[in-house]
Amino acid sequence: MNALTKAEEQVMRILWDEKEGFVKDLLQHFPEPRPAYNTVSTIIRILEKKGFVDHRSFGKSHQYHPLVSREQYRNERFSGLMKDYFNNSMKQVLSHFGSSESLSMKEADEIIKIMEDLKQKQGPDE
Repeated sequence: MNALTKAEEQVMRILWDEKEGFVKDLLQHFPEPRPAYNTVSTIIRILEKKGFVDHRSFGKSHQYHPLVSREQYRNERFSGLMKDYFNNSMKQVLSHFGSSESLSMKEADEIIKIMEDLKQKQGPDE
């Protein structure tokens, strides 16, 4: 699965939230200044060619809906980041964020709790 451009991801985020919509409806969810109708229409057609979006026809109008879920895209992108930057090592990912000044103590405690829960579920041998 290819990475989305910023513009494509912005459209997909709206589609993921709204579940479906005509271009005119999607435009209402963009912050000001909103892009032109033709711009969003072009981005949607690109997303359709890439296999992220499909449509239902209503005469000359098209109602678009996502074919790829937000979770699928997130998992795919994260797997790519893990492979490209962290040698497929969750330990390296956690170490990176653990050494980051942006990680608060509360978040660190929450991560430790998640890891402890996971360890309990998997058991001692896994």
